[in-house]
Amino acid sequence: MQTVELHTHSSRSYDGRDPVELILEQAAAIGLDAIAITDHDEIDASLEAVELAPEYGLVAIPGIEISSKAGHVLGIGIERAVPPGLSFGETLDRIHDRGGIAIVPHPYQESRHGVMARITRDELAAADAIEVYNSRLLTGRANRQAERFAIERGLPMTAGSDAHISEMVGQAVTHVDADEHSAEAIVQAIADGRTAVEGKRTPWRISFQQAAGAVKRRIIAMLTQLGP
Repeated sequence: MQTVELHTHSSRSYDGRDPVELILEQAAAIGLDAIAITDHDEIDASLEAVELAPEYGLVAIPGIEISSKAGHVLGIGIERAVPPGLSFGETLDRIHDRGGIAIVPHPYQESRHGVMARITRDELAAADAIEVYNSRLLTGRANRQAERFAIERGLPMTAGSDAHISEMVGQAVTHVDADEHSAEAIVQAIADGRTAVEGKRTPWRISFQQAAGAVKRRIIAMLTQLGP
């Protein structure tokens, strides 16, 4: 089994804080085998991680968190960004066209752009896997809903820290029974359902800090765009 972190954000995300190197350093320090940096509608940091990861003894899986019309979708195993603003179905099609798999993160958390507020259960079942444990939780109810859905539909299950700061990388991981220590083998094993999940809650104070930091960075970005 390989221990994989599938949902992290770098400073290239509007709400992320840390550079790629710091994220990889943390991943190596806690003993992960592989990691995907999945910035919001931005893939450059993830591709940078693919190049740098061997220096840390890691495999980096290219990925991105795409803002579809319905909500967020993780495109894992792709090296070209999928544009935001497409329908849920079209987003999945674009991910597949690029040779990747579509994992739906926090589908029942509407406040965090979960898709279930805007699509049907049958549409959600078209995903390749469901993130059933997201570390940024309050009560855990949304995670339990996601897990029940994945079990009912026989869909592969994953977990992710949804870390926006490096210290939280690895709060939730997916154990993947991959044939080889490579991004391609890990992605295929996830698609085949050869996974087990493990996770713990991100401390509330950290979640609040991440949210506050995101608001601050958004305001700075807006002001920068407006100019003097």
